[in-house]
Amino acid sequence: MKKKHNEVVAAINVGSDFLRMSIAQLNPDGTLLILEDTSLPNNIGKDTYANGRISPKTIKETCAGLKGFSKLMKDYGVKIYRAVATSGLHEADNRDYIIEQIRLNAGIEVEIINNVQERFLIYKALRNYLNEFDKIDLTDSIIVNLTSGGVEVSMYATDGLKFTEYIKMGPLRLREILYTLETKTISFPKVMEEYIESKIYLLKPKMKKMHIKNFIGLGGYLSSILEMCHLENQSYISKERMEELYVEIKEMNTEQMVDAFNISSAKAELLLPAILLFHSFLSRTKATGIYAPMITNRQGILYGLMDKLYEIPRKTNAENDIISSVWYMAEKYGVDKKHASYVERMSLSLFDKTWKYHRLGYQEKIYLQVAAILHDSGNYVSLSEHGNHSSNIIRTQSIMGFSDKELELIANIAKYHTTRIPTYSDRSYYVLSHHEKILVSKLSSILKIAESMDISHMQKISDIEVLGSGDALQLRLISNQDILLEKWDITNNVEFFQEVMGIRIELRG
Repeated sequence: MKKKHNEVVAAINVGSDFLRMSIAQLNPDGTLLILEDTSLPNNIGKDTYANGRISPKTIKETCAGLKGFSKLMKDYGVKIYRAVATSGLHEADNRDYIIEQIRLNAGIEVEIINNVQERFLIYKALRNYLNEFDKIDLTDSIIVNLTSGGVEVSMYATDGLKFTEYIKMGPLRLREILYTLETKTISFPKVMEEYIESKIYLLKPKMKKMHIKNFIGLGGYLSSILEMCHLENQSYISKERMEELYVEIKEMNTEQMVDAFNISSAKAELLLPAILLFHSFLSRTKATGIYAPMITNRQGILYGLMDKLYEIPRKTNAENDIISSVWYMAEKYGVDKKHASYVERMSLSLFDKTWKYHRLGYQEKIYLQVAAILHDSGNYVSLSEHGNHSSNIIRTQSIMGFSDKELELIANIAKYHTTRIPTYSDRSYYVLSHHEKILVSKLSSILKIAESMDISHMQKISDIEVLGSGDALQLRLISNQDILLEKWDITNNVEFFQEVMGIRIELRG
């Protein structure tokens, strides 16, 4: 049941170089008020990117810092919170032990998220920000989100989000990778720039094709860059000013940056690669500058908590971004768009009309939608056993908003859209939990019928009516064409639906 009163909540990010927490009051009208923002430095990313593990000293400091956060939440009366950990902890080999120690010592349950889940939080916050405070159109835009461990690049066209890419090349990671070279050259910025160029070469042709007019920069480094340009409390830096800063710092070493900009050595070490990265992307666009709205993943967490607590009509378009990027993937793998679009539409229609028998929710419906769009992507590899190939393609994609486990579920749903059914001899199915097996079986049984409805790839069936009648479910196929082939294929595949849902199917029409 949705709440009707204010709620004080917290959003925590266990980041690569800082522990950060925002405590906010959420209001039923969809607004939020930040009550407290606090942060503490840590060495999680430094340990992970250099050694692959987090040291006992850093673990102890992290637990102590989060224990302080826990006390602050108690002081504010916070009962609802979400704590996430990003790449620094996600990539540590000893992450499971650390999560457990945080739980025992600080009393905080931390959820490790991958970069695409973090990206979804950032863009959820950005969409809300643009809707409420600004009128920037994302058409022909690039969003560059720079974190300590990597850079996330997303490009939008007139029909929405085209694609997103994540490159493990954040300022902190770059420093840890290249630190041994700094003392061996007087042109360390040039060496770093060459390394950056070597890592983004595959993005260059995509950026050239997109005709990018708007550049949105995200990440905490931009606030420091604005200060270096004497643009404090502003949210925009022109291309000309960015070029001037780039020319100024590319001949400097760390000590010279410290003196020139009155910043700490630690800050200078990270700002050099940050400036080089932003400049590299900006110089390849037609944008006149960088728009910097100062969005954080904590804001995305807060908006997510708000959506769960209150019934608010939002215009976030976050789900539309997901589906738009999935269609971009489908096109990349040569999917028959008419057929995939039809199977998508019929799958969602069947999901809604048979809800009484599967009782699955909105998130599971999105799993089905993504699986329906990409179910034939495996034909790109081979027409033989293409269900397996589709499954393999899906589990290797970076689809915004989905965890690795969710991608595995979607991959399994798509895998069984053919005459094949899930069995314990399939390892990808066998390793799923009981709940996950049921979910995959229910959704793949729906996808099978939707696929059979267009076995000819001619979209002959315009709609389907579902009527419950005693111990049977009547499927009435609406068409003014000969659908003998479609009815035959549905009959061949409907048994699995009957087995999973516990209801007999009768075809009509």
